[in-house]
Amino acid sequence: MRRFPAAVLATAFATFIAFIGIGVVDPLLAMIGRDMGATPSQVEWLFTSYIAVMALAMLLSGVLATRIGGRRTMLLGVSLVVVFAFLSGRAPGIGVLAVMRAGWGLGNALFTSTALSIIVGASAGSVASSITLYEAALGLGIASGPLLGGFLGSMSWRFPFFGTSALMLFALLATFFTVKEPPKREPPRAVHDLFIALRHPAVFCNALIGLCYSYAFFTILAYSPLTLKDLSPTLMGYTYFAWGILVAISSVLIVNWLRPLIGVVRLLWLNLAGLVAVFILAGFVHGNGLLILIVVSGLFCGIANALFTTLAMEVSPFSRSISSGAYNFTRWAGAALAPVFSGLIGERFGMGVPFLIAAGLLLIGWLALWRYDFVLNNALKANLVAGEQL
Repeated sequence: MRRFPAAVLATAFATFIAFIGIGVVDPLLAMIGRDMGATPSQVEWLFTSYIAVMALAMLLSGVLATRIGGRRTMLLGVSLVVVFAFLSGRAPGIGVLAVMRAGWGLGNALFTSTALSIIVGASAGSVASSITLYEAALGLGIASGPLLGGFLGSMSWRFPFFGTSALMLFALLATFFTVKEPPKREPPRAVHDLFIALRHPAVFCNALIGLCYSYAFFTILAYSPLTLKDLSPTLMGYTYFAWGILVAISSVLIVNWLRPLIGVVRLLWLNLAGLVAVFILAGFVHGNGLLILIVVSGLFCGIANALFTTLAMEVSPFSRSISSGAYNFTRWAGAALAPVFSGLIGERFGMGVPFLIAAGLLLIGWLALWRYDFVLNNALKANLVAGEQL
């Protein structure tokens, strides 16, 4: 940690708070549905509106950062999160709440698209250590969101939104006073640069497999709370806190232990195979067994998060902002579909079926990785050689 300057640590802290906002809704879904008379698929729009706007905003956020600067883009994003998180707590109905969550997603997109670039660019350590710090902040944020939601939600489902807004205001101040604009800014980019990046075989392959994975990830994070609706908000918070802790531990410790032994691409392939098995079991198991599977999936999700982020930065020959924007746009597009589709499928065909759909998409990604692993490996080697020559 001593190798990271204050600006990097402040950005990591803001990342931690930003990702609290994704999971803070988990323990509240059943409560909000009962209070507002909403169906499961309507409640899932709280995730879908958030993530869909986040995915579309990824097309602009990286480009915006090259024009007005990463620091200003981050501050604008954090400010929007402060405002829309507060307004979410004041929402009178499910429709208004979904719109406020969409605004929240816009702010989060502007922030997260530049946070990783600033952490990597301003760190004294390697790219791998910077990504580790980013993934640690992300994982702990996802873990803490349900805990905060469960604790404050036991009093009112509105309180977690106010609490997140207050924490993000603190992160805004820390970012404002510590993060400086890098002396060397990327030249201005355009939206079509992201699509040019996606034409690169390795970038496209990683992004497309990441899309399949992100659908499965948000089936766990956004849909699975509806299968545990008999749990109290506090117990729900503890459940997803345990899941998130496994996400954090595996993305920081386990992946850095296994990666040198197995390799990035092969480790990702083995990890996705394990995740397919977990989702297939989740489609047929109920009660405490399903609860255990949900928590255990965090182990595989953390490894996958770290590996996909590593590949996004290391297989791409493009700038950090373009590489991050192209990958994030594609994967968040997959994430946006998962909540509402899973809610509708669960209502019509049974609560276990969405897990089997997610398993099928994961299997497609696993097969694609097995077929085109040479594309990613060749890109990793090419960028490593280019880095050594520099």
